[in-house]
Amino acid sequence: MSEQARPYPVLMEALDDIGERTDTTLRCIDHEPEVWESRMQTTCECLSKAGVLDNLERRHAEDRLGESIYVRFPVQTRSVLTVAHTLLERGLFTEQALRDKMRSVRARLEEE
Repeated sequence: MSEQARPYPVLMEALDDIGERTDTTLRCIDHEPEVWESRMQTTCECLSKAGVLDNLERRHAEDRLGESIYVRFPVQTRSVLTVAHTLLERGLFTEQALRDKMRSVRARLEEE
């Protein structure tokens, strides 16, 4: 990951949906994980096992990016932001591809 990481607009736009971080204490991480959080952790384990994104590397990136670029996001969302940021940085998909996928997921969720 580059030392001078830049925010990706597609990820920053998600702040409108998620809402800004309001609790700045560690109590905000003391909660029962939601389904998406457990699935995200599983995805991270799979990425690490496959050699795509090492868990320790991801955790370091979470600390660095979470307290700089993505500091306004809730703590629980930082894993997904870090993974998306890293995969974008590595060119595994484009911002437009991610934006399109996010749009299709939102549409599907609105139908339910």
